[in-house]
Amino acid sequence: MKLTTKILIGLGLGALTGLILNIFSPEVFSILDKFLFTPLGKIFINLISMLVVPIVLFSIILGTAGLGDPKKLGRIGFKTISYFLMTTAVAIIIGLSLSFLIKPGMIGEFDTKGTDFKAEEAPPVSETMLNLIPANPFEALTSGNMLQIIVFAIFIGLALTALGEKTKGIFRLIEQGNDIMMYLVGLVMKFAPYGTFGLIATAIGSQGLDAIQAMGIYMLVVILALVLHALATYGSSVYFLGRMNPLKFFKGFSPAMGIAFSTSSSNATLPVSMETAQKNLKVPESVSSFVQPLGATINMDGTAIMQGVATLFIAQVYGIDLSIGELATVVLTAVLASIGTAGVPGVGLIMLAMVLQSVGLPVEGIGLILGIDRLLDMARTAVNITGDAACAVIVAESEKKHVEKTSISGIRSGQSFEYTE
Repeated sequence: MKLTTKILIGLGLGALTGLILNIFSPEVFSILDKFLFTPLGKIFINLISMLVVPIVLFSIILGTAGLGDPKKLGRIGFKTISYFLMTTAVAIIIGLSLSFLIKPGMIGEFDTKGTDFKAEEAPPVSETMLNLIPANPFEALTSGNMLQIIVFAIFIGLALTALGEKTKGIFRLIEQGNDIMMYLVGLVMKFAPYGTFGLIATAIGSQGLDAIQAMGIYMLVVILALVLHALATYGSSVYFLGRMNPLKFFKGFSPAMGIAFSTSSSNATLPVSMETAQKNLKVPESVSSFVQPLGATINMDGTAIMQGVATLFIAQVYGIDLSIGELATVVLTAVLASIGTAGVPGVGLIMLAMVLQSVGLPVEGIGLILGIDRLLDMARTAVNITGDAACAVIVAESEKKHVEKTSISGIRSGQSFEYTE
C-alpha cells in the first residue's frame, strides 16, 4: 500500500473516530485523547519539527550555491516573490468576492458577547525587513527564526560559489548533511499515518458537530474559496506557466498536502513538501531548495483567504459596511502582512487582527471564529504549501529557457556547457 493511501486512511479513520466519540462518549474521548491521540500527534509533529531547521539551512545553502550566478539568484528570487504576492492578492479577492455573494455573517444569529480576543501586536513590515539579517546566526538557528536562517544560508551559499575549489570540502559536507536529513524524512514518514490519525482525531473530537453546525456557512465559504483558489489559480498557472498537467501536479503533490492538512504547519511540512516536489514533480533540487523554504516562510494564500472571508464575516455580523477604499486597504494590508508577520506564532490570527484594525473593525470579532479555526487551519495550510510547489514548478520551467539560451550561445562560441541538477 502506498504511503499516500495510508495517510488518507489515517485521515479518514481519525475524523470518524473523533466524531463518533464526541457524539456518543465525550468521557471516553477525553481519556483516549490524553493517552493516545494527542501523544501520537505530538510525537509526529516533534519528529518532523526536529528536521526543519537543518533542512532549511542545508537546502538554502545548496540551492544558492547550485544557482551559482548571483544574477540567476536575483532572477529566481524576483520571480518567486512576484508570484507569491500576486497569488496572495488573488486569494484575498476570491475570499472577499465569495463573502459578498453568500453573506455568511447575515445567515443566523451570532452572540458577539463573550468573544473577547486579545490581539498580539504584530511587528510592522519595516521592522521585519530590518531584522532580516541575524545579529547572531546561532541564536536564529536555535530559536527557529526562518527568515534570518534563510538570509544567513543565502550568504553562505554565495560565499561557497565565490570561493569555488577552496571550499569544495565544506560544500560536500553540506551535501552529505542534506542527504542525511532526507533519509531521516523517509524514516519519519513511516510514522505519518499514525500521527495523522492522532492529530485529526483530536481536532474533530474536541470540536464536534455543535461548533461545525454553528459556523457551517462561514466554514463553507472558506473551504469553497480555498478549493477555487487551488484549482483555478494554481491549476491554471501550473498549466500555462509551468507546462504541467494540473491533474499530474495535484496527484503528485498529494502526499505533502495530506501531511500539511494534519499538522497545520507549513514549516513542519517543509521536509515532506520538498521531497515530494523533487521526486514526484521533478523540480530541480536547486530550485526547490530555494523556492519552497522561502514560500513556507512568507507565502500564505490559504491564510489570506481566511482573512478576506473573516473580515467581511465580522463586518456583516456587527452590521458594518465597508467601502471600496476600505476593501482595497484589506487587500493591501493582508498582502504586506503575509511578509511582515512571517515567523510569528499564531500568524493567521495576528495577521487578521492587523487587517481588522486597518479598517476599524472590532478585533474582538475574532472570538467568533476561534472555535473552528483549528479545523480551517488544516485546510488553508494544505493550500499554502501547494502554492509553494506551484511556484517551484513554474520557476523551474521558466529557467529552462535561460539554460537553452546559454547552451546555444556556448555552441556558437565553440564552448561546451553541461547543465546538471
